[in-house]
Amino acid sequence: MARQIAIYGKGGIGKSTISANLSAAISHEGIRVLQVGCDPKHDSTALLNNGRLLPTILDLTRNNSATEESIKSVIFEGYNGVLCAESGGPDPGIGCAGRGVMVALQLLSDFDVYGKYGIEIAIYDVLGDVVCGGFAQPIRKGYAEEIYLVCSGELLALYSVNNLAKGIRAVTEGSESFKVGGLINNMRGVRSEKKIVEEFSKRVGIPIICHIPRSPEVQQAELLGKTVIEALWESKQAKIYRDLAIKILANKNRVVPEPIELEDIIEIVNRCQR
Repeated sequence: MARQIAIYGKGGIGKSTISANLSAAISHEGIRVLQVGCDPKHDSTALLNNGRLLPTILDLTRNNSATEESIKSVIFEGYNGVLCAESGGPDPGIGCAGRGVMVALQLLSDFDVYGKYGIEIAIYDVLGDVVCGGFAQPIRKGYAEEIYLVCSGELLALYSVNNLAKGIRAVTEGSESFKVGGLINNMRGVRSEKKIVEEFSKRVGIPIICHIPRSPEVQQAELLGKTVIEALWESKQAKIYRDLAIKILANKNRVVPEPIELEDIIEIVNRCQR
């Protein structure tokens, strides 16, 4: 069975950048990786494919019934052998965005993509609204064994992660299989940011697995349509992503989060910035 990891966080927090660099770094450990973009924008895997947006699984099912051959046509090999798939979504303003996630994951399972391609780790890059049934599918249907939440020291980012923690707690109620592996602090340059996130981490009971500093190297690589791992292998930022990959590969810690109230988050931010 493939080890299955879901990366959650609010829109714009940097999930796709982290997911792509994480997939690239893990691939250098000799591990067969599949990254699945679970977002209608279908740009999760672009940095693994020279900036190219891939055709989506939902595009396929919109016009044809899915077959083993047609499913193969929407699975692409990207940087260093990382396999890439995008769930896709409906046209803007029409239908449920979460449906693409449900359809995609079910088809990947039905056609045994994980087994036939020898997938050892699957990474699901999921839009942050776990409240929606579609985006909760990686957890609810048992596709993801472990969850990592991406945050920063910004108030709204922490509020979003706290809401995700509430949703995850509700979805996984009574289940021992699906828990949170840790917080990834994708830093934005907020004053006292590490201190804020560390205090938040203690209060919600989710350990921090990595602080990722803000770096122009990320934008430099993305302008080339590549991950930092591919474009700037020797850089400090690439080493941070490689270290994150090693930590996640070795991580066996799983927790059930203890969400707090908005007032508590505001108090944490204000106190840490005094």
